[in-house]
Amino acid sequence: MNRRNFIGLTAAVATGGYAALKTSELGKEQNVTDGPPGKSAVAVLKATSYSADLVQPMLEGVRACGLNVRGKRVLLKPNLVEFDSATCINTDARVIAAAYEVMEKLGAAEILIGEGPGHRRDTYDLASEAQYFASVPDFERRFTDLNRDDVRPVSGFAEEATFYFPQTALRADLIVSLAKMKTHHWAGATLSMKNLFGLVPGSVYGWPKNKLHYIGIAESIVALNAQFRNTFAIVDGIIGMEGNGPIQGRPKQAGVLVMGGDVAAVDATCCRIMGIDPEKVDYLRLASQLGHIRPDRIEQRGETIQEVHTRFELIGAFERLRLA
Repeated sequence: MNRRNFIGLTAAVATGGYAALKTSELGKEQNVTDGPPGKSAVAVLKATSYSADLVQPMLEGVRACGLNVRGKRVLLKPNLVEFDSATCINTDARVIAAAYEVMEKLGAAEILIGEGPGHRRDTYDLASEAQYFASVPDFERRFTDLNRDDVRPVSGFAEEATFYFPQTALRADLIVSLAKMKTHHWAGATLSMKNLFGLVPGSVYGWPKNKLHYIGIAESIVALNAQFRNTFAIVDGIIGMEGNGPIQGRPKQAGVLVMGGDVAAVDATCCRIMGIDPEKVDYLRLASQLGHIRPDRIEQRGETIQEVHTRFELIGAFERLRLA
C-alpha cells in the first residue's frame, strides 16, 4: 500500500470513529455578538507564488496591523497534518521561512517553531517531507513536537478543572498561527483559530486530539483561542484547499496572505474571500464574543475582499454556508 492510499484509508477510519464523539450541530442557533469595543485591522496581501518574495508582503501586513514583537519570545505554529510535499495539506515551508525572517527583522528576542499534528505520526518525518528542515533556518534546533513536549496544568479551560498544555506554548509571549486556508468536513473552514488544535498534546489527550472532539469542535476552537489570547494570525492562502478538506480536498489558488491580531476577524475575512458567510460558521458565531466577525467591525487593509475573492467548493451540508 502506498503512502497516499494509506492516508486515505486512515482518514476514512478516523471519520467513522468520530461518529460517536460530540460535534457541534450544523446550523444550530448561536447569536452573533458585536464583540469587544472598537474595530480590528486585517491585512490582505497578494502573493501569487511561493517562489516570489514573501517577506516583503508579510512585513507590510504585520506592520499594517501594528504588530510589535521586539524583545519577545515568538512561537511559530504551522499547520502540519499529513505526509505530503506537493499539494496543499500543510503550511508551505517557504511561508514559515518568511515568517521567521519577518520576526527577526522586527526584533524578536527568540523564535521557536512548534506543532502537534492531530494524527499519530512521526512529527519529524512529517516535517522532513514537507521540506521544513531544508527551507527553515536552523529548523531542528528551534522545533518542538508539541505532542510530546513537557506539559503544565491550567485551570478553567472549556469548563475542565485541569487541562494540560505544552510548556513551549505557555511560555511564548506571542504565538503566530501560520494556518492554511482550507475547507473542513466538520468545521466548514479551517483557518487560524482551528490551527490551535495543534497546541493540545496528543501524548496526554490522544490522537486525533480526542478530548477536543468530546468537548465539541466549535467549542474547543473558541476555548483554545480564549486560552491563548497572545496570538497573531498569518494565513497561507497562496494555494489553499477546497472540497473535502482538511486532507482530501483539491488545491485551490487564492494568491493571498491574510493576517491580523484579531484571529476571529482574520478567519471571518478568509471566509469571505472563500465565498463563505462567517456568520453561518458555528465556531465563528461563538468566537464573536472574543473578536469581530461583522464586516463593519473589521478595517480591511491591503487588498479588498472583492479584489481577491476566490470561490472555494464546499461539500454536502456546508453549501448552506455560502455568502448570499
